[in-house]
Amino acid sequence: MYTLKFERGPDRLTLLDQTLLPSRERYIELTSAEQVREAIASLRVRGAPAIGVAAAYGLCLAALRGEDVDAAARTLLSARPTAVSLALALERCRAAENAEAMVTAARGLEEEEEAACRAIGRAGLPLLAPGMGVLTVCNAGALATCGIGTALAPLYTANEMGYKLKVYCCETRPLLQGARLTAFELLRSGADVTLICDAAAAGVMAAGRAGAVFAGADRVAANGDTANKVGTLPLAICARHYNVPLYICAPRSAFDPGCADGRGIAVEERDGGEITDLWFARPAAPRGVKTFNPAFDITPARLIAAFITEAGVIWPNGGGGYGFGR
Repeated sequence: MYTLKFERGPDRLTLLDQTLLPSRERYIELTSAEQVREAIASLRVRGAPAIGVAAAYGLCLAALRGEDVDAAARTLLSARPTAVSLALALERCRAAENAEAMVTAARGLEEEEEAACRAIGRAGLPLLAPGMGVLTVCNAGALATCGIGTALAPLYTANEMGYKLKVYCCETRPLLQGARLTAFELLRSGADVTLICDAAAAGVMAAGRAGAVFAGADRVAANGDTANKVGTLPLAICARHYNVPLYICAPRSAFDPGCADGRGIAVEERDGGEITDLWFARPAAPRGVKTFNPAFDITPARLIAAFITEAGVIWPNGGGGYGFGR
């Protein structure tokens, strides 16, 4: 199983359609930037590292087809506004001299993201102990990246060494990325995973079942404020109350030193039908009810115990904060 693969002759980007998991594993072939944009917007491919690489290959497809690269970049950039990796990937490929150089740049980006996942896994290992309980939210594993994941990378690395962690996986409403994706890939790996309702996370921490929370990030502001899947903020608040450390696992491509703090992060809002209808044979809410469906929330830096990156663990400075400025 793989998340994405770019091939030549004919030029195409093949993706695992994650909207069909866990019941069906289906790969789709994309041959244009517009198709890649749709796949990103509809969450056929998702996770900040993966959508950055997918967008880079989408731009390559436009260049190889002789299309307007600038227009294609604008199209791809419009797919999802929160993850900074998408914009950075497009910027990197646009700097290439020609289509072939773009492909080389995109492949380099994919290789770097894969290596970053492994490095995050190694960096986070000292924060884990054999038999430890760990709580996670959304999906920041192999399905969200080009490697073994970000938030799940230390867990995979630890289990490879025989730690036998007990992972509590939040279902992550409304799109159930925890239930459909994280539980799926952890079970496939042989991990000890227990699926819980989002509202049960506080009780898991209160009972001492989780010694840490591991989460990913779509964008990290210069002061350390972090955008991640909606539901991360209440986890962080509960974790602080119960003295459970919350670790944010993210490659440096998720860090945005040009964004001063969380107030500058655009939070994507999605269709309310994801709440009221998506997983139900009949409506789960009365017709006409108003909905508010942000895809992300912002966790203040003060609630984050440390950042785990490919360069190592970054602890708060002497003042208890972080400084990721230019």
